[in-house]
Amino acid sequence: MTAHDVIVGLVALQRLGELLYARANSRRLLARGGVEAGAGHYPLVVLLHGAWLIALAVAVPRDAPVDLGFLAVFLALQGGRLWVMKSLGRYWTTRIITVPGAPLVTAGPYRFLRHPNYWVVAGEIAVLPLVFGAWEIAALFSLANLVLLRHRIRVEDQALAQRRGE
Repeated sequence: MTAHDVIVGLVALQRLGELLYARANSRRLLARGGVEAGAGHYPLVVLLHGAWLIALAVAVPRDAPVDLGFLAVFLALQGGRLWVMKSLGRYWTTRIITVPGAPLVTAGPYRFLRHPNYWVVAGEIAVLPLVFGAWEIAALFSLANLVLLRHRIRVEDQALAQRRGE
């Protein structure tokens, strides 16, 4: 087993665990009267992230050297991911679900940024391929993610506008 196998495998397992956690949170939020926005584009989010992991698993040589600097950046991004998830707690999900009357989260990274999770994800999509020198995968998926996030952020901002008093 190579470093590539371990790193990509751990990221895939992390994402699967997060999907299970997100699904449980989504169910709880919907049971509390939550409303989902952007359900139509959600399959594209799943497709993009799945294709990114598959590209890393298939297109990157298993014996590719690991750039420790980029690996350190990726690990720091995991700290950001955990900070976002801890700050949102039971409101963290991979879908856009708002619960009318629920307070907006303003703790953690949300004190500084409006969409910190998307900044982390954009960083991860760019940096993990660079760990293996796969700049083509980094560029292609970063561009696709940018297009998708542009739409997703617009949908999320619209869903939260009333709760923000906008």
